[in-house]
Amino acid sequence: MVELRLPKNSRVTKGKEYKLRNGSKDKKSFVIYRYDPEKKDNPRTDTYEVDLKDCGPMVLDALITIKNNIDPTLTFRRSCREGVCGSCSMNIDGTNTLACTKYIKDITKDVKIYPLPHMPVIKDLVPDLSNVYRQYDSIEPWLKKKNVKELSRENIQLPEDRKELDGLYECIMCFCCSTSCPSYWWNGDKYLGPAILLQAWRWIADTRDEATNERLDSLEDPFKLYRCHTIMNCTKTCPKGLNPAKAISNIKQKILAKR
Repeated sequence: MVELRLPKNSRVTKGKEYKLRNGSKDKKSFVIYRYDPEKKDNPRTDTYEVDLKDCGPMVLDALITIKNNIDPTLTFRRSCREGVCGSCSMNIDGTNTLACTKYIKDITKDVKIYPLPHMPVIKDLVPDLSNVYRQYDSIEPWLKKKNVKELSRENIQLPEDRKELDGLYECIMCFCCSTSCPSYWWNGDKYLGPAILLQAWRWIADTRDEATNERLDSLEDPFKLYRCHTIMNCTKTCPKGLNPAKAISNIKQKILAKR
């Protein structure tokens, strides 16, 4: 039998436990991934007991409580706390989602929190998003007009044309979908992934844009687009209820029609 071993320092070990001292019965344990690249230690999971009476209802509230009152070394991203910025995306209870919109009460057992999967980790719950932002830049995500000087007024759009952008413009670039996609796990250097392809379709579908053919030609690539195997993890995990798989399918159909 073949025996496979993980690379050195990749095994996640059990870390510290922080117990409540006030004897509260309304408590919850949070098992959190910890990793500091400046140290040579293996990644670990620390366990924190939080008095739910002293924190808000969301997982992000618990993380803030832990950082403020228990362990100031805990590192994570957060900003708006309204499910709009996408900065607090992480893997919670086995699912990629936003910490600010995930209710603690919806998790019956210990709350297990990890960074977005298959992404380089900068520290603790903070993934390195450099690659996905380079890919985002590659699709040139802005409106293109052949002759801007001809526009003497606002670039208007019919209501029915504007409606085609519903389910696309709401994307907050949290990358929960891309990091849930096995195709992106294995081909993240070449495959653009569901988040970027949904953004690409947002500009292709915009009737005001005049670079449709160029955009389609750029995406017609065995890896950029066609690594998608319609697994549908992206659509299942999207915290905004969007459908990246449909956007990818639309791009494929558009390319086929163009031929």
